[in-house]
Amino acid sequence: MVISLLKRTTSIAAVCCLCSICGTLSSCSEETTETSEYDNWQQRNELFFTTLEDSLRSNPSQWMHIKNYSLDATTEGKPTDYIYAKVIAQGTETESPLFTDSVRVIYQGRLIPSASYPDGYIFSTTVSGRFDIATGYSVRQSVSNTINGYSTALQHMHRGDHWRIFIPHQLGYGQERQTSSSGTLVIPAYSTLIYDLILIDFSSAGEVMPQWSSRQR
Repeated sequence: MVISLLKRTTSIAAVCCLCSICGTLSSCSEETTETSEYDNWQQRNELFFTTLEDSLRSNPSQWMHIKNYSLDATTEGKPTDYIYAKVIAQGTETESPLFTDSVRVIYQGRLIPSASYPDGYIFSTTVSGRFDIATGYSVRQSVSNTINGYSTALQHMHRGDHWRIFIPHQLGYGQERQTSSSGTLVIPAYSTLIYDLILIDFSSAGEVMPQWSSRQR
């Protein structure tokens, strides 16, 4: 009976040890994948953002350099005080949303290119697949409830505008990791954020905003 008990105890210990090893390997595998995907992520993002200045110089008619809405627009700021915006399509109106307004938009947000995502990992979107208004649906947002870089862009856009905006991490989520409810990493710290953004409509706080469908275009 003692021998049988010893064998049973030894078997349980071996199983526990194996489970512990497997758990460690799984954890290490996840960490290794994440580290490989986002290795030197801060430096890569900062380098990516600095190259946008070359795009601005080479084709100034399609690009804009817009200072963070909360900073003094009459003085020169640091490079990271600005967003870059590439104009894909222009609307015909002249009014822009205010900080206190609500907007109706179609958007897709992604990160800079990485090993597994050559076009950039899509972390949030209102379209199916690649950005295409034909497969998109609109959402209503409060300008004041969005990150600084995103709200800065909205306050310069007009109805019908389609911009691709590039937001430095200082005007995005900064040094904070963004995770899903299950704890999965969605946006690493120091991430430059790239949005395709179409402004459909906007209204003052409390006003009713008409519904919209891609069939209306």
